[in-house]
Amino acid sequence: MASYNEISISTLARLVGTPDCPVLLDVRIDEDFNDDPKLIPGAYRHPFTKVLDLVGALKGKSVIVYCQKGLKISQGAAAILRNGGVHAEVLEGGQFAWRDAELPMVAAEKLPPLDTFGRTVWVTRHRPKIDRIACPWLIRRFVDPKAQILFVAASQVNNVAERFDATPFDIEGVFWTHRGETCTFDTMIEEFGIGNDALEKLALIVRGADTNNHDLAPEAAGLLAASLGLSRMYRDDLEQLEAGMMLYDAFYRWARDATDEGHDWPPISTKPGS
Repeated sequence: MASYNEISISTLARLVGTPDCPVLLDVRIDEDFNDDPKLIPGAYRHPFTKVLDLVGALKGKSVIVYCQKGLKISQGAAAILRNGGVHAEVLEGGQFAWRDAELPMVAAEKLPPLDTFGRTVWVTRHRPKIDRIACPWLIRRFVDPKAQILFVAASQVNNVAERFDATPFDIEGVFWTHRGETCTFDTMIEEFGIGNDALEKLALIVRGADTNNHDLAPEAAGLLAASLGLSRMYRDDLEQLEAGMMLYDAFYRWARDATDEGHDWPPISTKPGS
């Protein structure tokens, strides 16, 4: 059982992938990280000796700090953050406990280079519909919450990627794109190693909507309809992305928690004798 100022593995596992997930801070020393170079989904690394530098940016946010075992390094780093007015907790058991629970972890070698602000930068075609909203959602919820997404003219994606050190996705001829009958969303789940039952359900829906193969999942037609509606509602791609984040949050929570729940009409009466 997690003690004061600690959070359990099971509690964090329910938060990862949701908009309520705290900031996840990996403060493992380099030696420990190199022994197992994977991150809890959504986490980013920062030296524990420089954690005080983060106080200004983290004030008003909830933070979970973890090291290898959840002992002296993460305990001390969290205490320093709390002294700076940050609500910081320690992950009970640290990265070892998360790993031993066989929960998904992001392969750090697959992460694109970070910009000067510590973010990954991604670029794709403008006027997104399915995959180009689903992938940014996946990145921000499971890989890099601070990720910058650039939408540009289709003919300029590779040029922008080269000039601005961005990672292109969902265009032909790049690493992060469709493979065979699967979508870029599937590619990211596989390559980052973040698959879980809910994401696999959601991937099937995304694939069905993105490839117009609605027989894959009955929800695919609904996702397509909602996505096309959003694309008509917003002229600005980034505003559309923000609206789409909530759409995919809802689909993910349904896939994780509500697939067995139905809805009947008229409602069954609860009056005595009925």
